[in-house]
Amino acid sequence: MTMTADTAAAGDLADLPLVLSGIDRGFREGEGRLEILSGANLALRPGELCALIAPSGAGKSTLLHIAGLLERPDAGEIYIGGVACGQLPDADRTRIRRLELGFVYQFHHLLPEFTALENLMMPQLIRGLDKREARERASQLLDYMRLGPRAEHRPSELSGGEQQRVAIARAVANAPRVLLADEPTGNLDPDTASYVFEALVALVRASGLAALIATHNLDLAARMDRRITLHDRRIVDV
Repeated sequence: MTMTADTAAAGDLADLPLVLSGIDRGFREGEGRLEILSGANLALRPGELCALIAPSGAGKSTLLHIAGLLERPDAGEIYIGGVACGQLPDADRTRIRRLELGFVYQFHHLLPEFTALENLMMPQLIRGLDKREARERASQLLDYMRLGPRAEHRPSELSGGEQQRVAIARAVANAPRVLLADEPTGNLDPDTASYVFEALVALVRASGLAALIATHNLDLAARMDRRITLHDRRIVDV
């Protein structure tokens, strides 16, 4: 049976990394209003890779922003590990983003003045880990992503695929519950995209986090556990 926010309500929300329940979101457009999401529901299990496939302008970015607590819904609730987050104060939402959510974008957004290792240490230091622990975990992640020999290289010294693998490793450096990715292989050639995707899958499987990945790459989407799209402002399985 497909996991939805409705079926999740009958179980223990704390066991589910991400639940969106009855999400509405719209924007003013001239004197009218453009509705993007209406009663949208989604629930992700630990270790689940979910592909979000929809045409440009359908609301993929809005959905990811709401799931990532970067944008508030007009109605409905977002649960992260069972915690209702939709109406929390900004400071609490920022804390949950830092501890429970990881983000990967089409462009790597690595800090250019820092090495790959330092880029992975940074979110851990912000979280409050000491430098030794942060360095050790960053090294382990780079080794896992087969980037150990590139640890002291700055982003400009890395290939596109290496940059994106560092970005993925950075996104999970704080062991989040949920990974949100927006076209994470969109800037890569097909062979490199496939390699980076396999690295992402391995990391998700090993860590047990849930991943919601927006992509136009149907080949990669077919390799995920589940595929969803936006239809009539709701989330439906493909």
